[in-house]
Amino acid sequence: MSGKTKLELTWIGKYDEPKLEPRILLEDMSQSYHADKRVSNEDIFDNRLIFGDNLLALKALEQDYSGKIKCVFIDPPYNTGSAFTHYEDGLEHSVWLSMMRDRLKIIHRLLKDDGSLWIAVDDNEMHYLKVLCDEIFGRRNYRNTITWQRKYSVSNNFRGIASICDYILVYAKSEKFTNNLLPRTAESIARYANPDNDPRGPWKAVDYLNQATPDKRPNLCYDIINPHTGFVAKNTKKAWKYDLNTHMRHVEENRIWWGKDGTNTVPALKLFLSEVRDGMTPHNWWPHEEVGHTDEAKKESIALFGANNVFDTPKPERLIKRILEIATNPGDIVLDSFAGSGTTGAVAHKMGRKWIMVELGEHCLTHIVPRMKKVIDGSDNNGISKEVDWKGGGGFRFYRLAPSLLEKDKFGNWIISNEYNPEMLAEAMCKHKGFRYEPDHAFFWKQGKSNENDFIYTTTQLITNEIADQIQEQMGEGETLLICCKAYTVSQANYPNITFEKIPLSILHRCEYGRDDYSLEIAKMPKEEIQVQLDIFEGEDE
Repeated sequence: MSGKTKLELTWIGKYDEPKLEPRILLEDMSQSYHADKRVSNEDIFDNRLIFGDNLLALKALEQDYSGKIKCVFIDPPYNTGSAFTHYEDGLEHSVWLSMMRDRLKIIHRLLKDDGSLWIAVDDNEMHYLKVLCDEIFGRRNYRNTITWQRKYSVSNNFRGIASICDYILVYAKSEKFTNNLLPRTAESIARYANPDNDPRGPWKAVDYLNQATPDKRPNLCYDIINPHTGFVAKNTKKAWKYDLNTHMRHVEENRIWWGKDGTNTVPALKLFLSEVRDGMTPHNWWPHEEVGHTDEAKKESIALFGANNVFDTPKPERLIKRILEIATNPGDIVLDSFAGSGTTGAVAHKMGRKWIMVELGEHCLTHIVPRMKKVIDGSDNNGISKEVDWKGGGGFRFYRLAPSLLEKDKFGNWIISNEYNPEMLAEAMCKHKGFRYEPDHAFFWKQGKSNENDFIYTTTQLITNEIADQIQEQMGEGETLLICCKAYTVSQANYPNITFEKIPLSILHRCEYGRDDYSLEIAKMPKEEIQVQLDIFEGEDE
């Protein structure tokens, strides 16, 4: 017995993980959009908007973006049982957990070591989601739970205890994550003044007394004389915060404040604005006055899409801005795989961050594309635009998920999809086999590589000795090659630096083909009554 226990969230279907096909992404130039000219040197053009199932899209991103995403914000369906226009938000409990588990595992791999994950959720699933995240990210990487005041009032007709807050779970990828300070507010800066015209600038008076009693800290007890009145301040109930040597230095530096008229009986210390940290420490209570509320978000949505095309559950831009201020810096990559109406991308774009958004619903075309075009054109004056002085610029590429690589013919045999041309097939096989797709125009057989000396070549031709000999003659010393083809007539023993594999046979059982939707709609729920329990078992904590 180790003496340690580990909490594991269990549910029916937990261990039935999908075998995802690593799809390629196809750019739809008719939907991609870029500004006509560069507005500033910080303009970012290579952002990505992906239309398709978000689990397959995350898998498609894995090869190129593993360990590169700085911040992931997701606002998944809350599983409240309510049906919204753009989402079916009422998945069976176990199905919802499986949906989240599958996506969080890939998100964990995509994040940089100093990256972080922020998940918006309400109290229907929040506590279960935290235990699930503890399993995937490690409990030690839990950072906090933000309470966001999404409503500013409650109806007097409501019976029961009204909920006016949602939550944002925050996890780090590792101990390397460090958050930024928040910019100082006007209210915070206003606390500093300069009533005595000190040349060091604005300051505020801070308490000179310790909470300890004199008998506990006798080394911090001594008499202080008010130079203006001659009054002797003594430690009767509390000790001073500073020892005598430090106090004398404060006196020499003119840091002791006895009030505007010099008659205070207890001194204070002048703390100068120029000496404090350039920012404010974030905390986990976010009132609507600071980051907005749902009504504000809906007004932003109406301004963008009209009163008859409002997104049901938008987040205010100020909320996303607060997250990105804490978790990212300009130029970092931000990912939102439940993009909704595109708020994350809009805010990231205005703040100079690179972004990737994924959305399956048709509102990807009806909401996100028009919204991002307005942002890029500089005609979006909503949200944080005025606050960050947004003028437009940059752009994005629009991608669709490629169809499944394999399909069944009329006899039930698996074959390569007719929708794949040679270039698409070569790129897809690179993903399947773990190679980077980098065609070399000098050597037709160098379509991709896993390192500087290991290459892959995919073809639907029959590979004969003549073709293999031609390739081997062109190969350099120490180079190796994987040839994926429909058939070959060569002997493997004659080509020790070349490996031959048949397609589709070599990839047939690697993943699930022909499935384009992992959204887990209500219709796909298991009929059994699902129970979720916490099982305690012996094991080491992550």
